[in-house]
Amino acid sequence: QVQLVESGGGSVQAGGSLRLSCAASQYTSSDLCMGWFRQAPGKEREGVASIYTRRGSTYYADSVKGRFTISQDKNTVYLEMSALKPADTAMYYCAIRYGNWGSSCFSGRPTDFPYWGQGTQVTVSS
Repeated sequence: QVQLVESGGGSVQAGGSLRLSCAASQYTSSDLCMGWFRQAPGKEREGVASIYTRRGSTYYADSVKGRFTISQDKNTVYLEMSALKPADTAMYYCAIRYGNWGSSCFSGRPTDFPYWGQGTQVTVSS
């Protein structure tokens, strides 16, 4: 069973930066899409960014473009977050799927990703 372990969350003031990491293990193919999602209290889970490892292609939600950067190194995916806003406060989840059928890697839909980490909290204060 695929395992994902996130780290790097925390509390920061608005305008600050954080770096999230997610280490994947027990996956059975190198054809991976690795993504970050977030869920704020009372809101639906939403896609933040994803990367298709075979090509390095990326997706970003409009709300984070220019502020967040996703990258991947071997079995770890990172999310560099800068210029953080209180609206970025949420539980952040790492997720992966095999392949990119139907451009699902770039959909931003949580339902397109079957494997999930436990989440790491990011809190941005004003």
